[in-house]
Amino acid sequence: MFRVDACGASRYCDGLERRSFIQLGLAGMATAGMPDLLKAKAISEASGNDKKNTSIILLWLDGGPSHLDTYDMKPEAPAEYRGIWNPIKTNVPGIDVTEFFPRHAKVADKFSIIRSIHHDQGDHFAGGHYMLTGRGGVSGGNKPIKFPSIGSIASKLLGARRSAMIPYVSVPVASSIGLRPGYFAGHFLGAVHDPFQTSGDPNKDDFSVGKFAVPNEMTIEQLDDRQHLLTSFDQYRRAVETPRVYDSMDRFKREAYDMIARPAVREAFQISNEDAKLREKYGRHTWGQSTLLARRLVEAGALFVTVHFGGWDNHWNLEGSYKNYLPKVDAAVSSLLEDLDSRGLLDQVLVLVAGEFGRTPKMNNGHNGKGTPGRDHWGRALSVLAAGGGVQGGRVVGATNARGEHPVENLLRPTDLHATMLHVLGLDPNLQIQDLGGRPHYATDHGRVIHELFV
Repeated sequence: MFRVDACGASRYCDGLERRSFIQLGLAGMATAGMPDLLKAKAISEASGNDKKNTSIILLWLDGGPSHLDTYDMKPEAPAEYRGIWNPIKTNVPGIDVTEFFPRHAKVADKFSIIRSIHHDQGDHFAGGHYMLTGRGGVSGGNKPIKFPSIGSIASKLLGARRSAMIPYVSVPVASSIGLRPGYFAGHFLGAVHDPFQTSGDPNKDDFSVGKFAVPNEMTIEQLDDRQHLLTSFDQYRRAVETPRVYDSMDRFKREAYDMIARPAVREAFQISNEDAKLREKYGRHTWGQSTLLARRLVEAGALFVTVHFGGWDNHWNLEGSYKNYLPKVDAAVSSLLEDLDSRGLLDQVLVLVAGEFGRTPKMNNGHNGKGTPGRDHWGRALSVLAAGGGVQGGRVVGATNARGEHPVENLLRPTDLHATMLHVLGLDPNLQIQDLGGRPHYATDHGRVIHELFV
């Protein structure tokens, strides 16, 4: 068993700290079901979904960013609603963003904004679970995951885009409201479909993913010997069990082995090999370098990559926090879109920027002296940036009312976003997945593809 310790703590408005680690082993890789993968592809093709070589990068703004201070500003609303900053025009007439997004403004023709997603949950855990799994059933008093994440579903149904690459990766952590891997996890699909967490800080000069470094005392020849031993143990079972089952399992054993032994996979994590000027463009901070690493991973064949941008639970001192956060988001998002476009990858990679909910349209008073004004939890409206993967740029889908309180046009749910992600990956959103007990479940809960993004 290969183990990565990703210990760390994060604090939210409930005052709790959580720590966790993730494990990934050859035995886990061997449990992936090849028949499910082939069946999903066949169903999708029969439903008219084209074969695709697409992938997804989700920039997760953990804690819930304010839609009114980012992508859905309301300059005509009363001062206590419209917030602190002014909107600025972009290179697409009719689309405005916060003045802290000047680089967004130059690439608005490459992204669209969805302004009408809502789930009506003001609880961190309920909102995070809705956004990452498309299902309810979770709250601050009942936190365990109830359904696999969209990344886990994609991992099970498609695997990696290139042989031996990890299909589902989180940089540097898979953290939803402090739970790791929390609502990014595979749940009843099995831990094999949890995301691999890189841990560490990609901005540091000594960043490395130790999991992919062959130990100094172990040679490739010794790894080959271990593979020989594994093959020997399988020989008896191969003689008495269904050959097709073991043929399928062998493929995943080989891929797990390749993940350790192949230099090309380890190379994907070597962010230090990137040009220094490009690294500066993304921003020499954890968020920027994590986003650049995500681009390297999808380019190498990863299917679904999440990037953790934490710290958005701003009940007070919103102004100070956003002066720090928003320029970093601006650099990371705009650089990613330009970088993917320059490499001819933008049509193949869907980029999403989202958190678990929006924030209250009306600013509070700083929670009775705890600090300067902020915004509270608000699940009735949130904004999502979408780009690439076939999404047409320069669009606004849906609208909220004059104060940003709730959608009034084209009301959408998180499950619609999930259906759209599966569509981008070439999968039928109505297909079923099986849990470890063989019971079927629909991949989305009556979600519809947001076709307005593509036409």
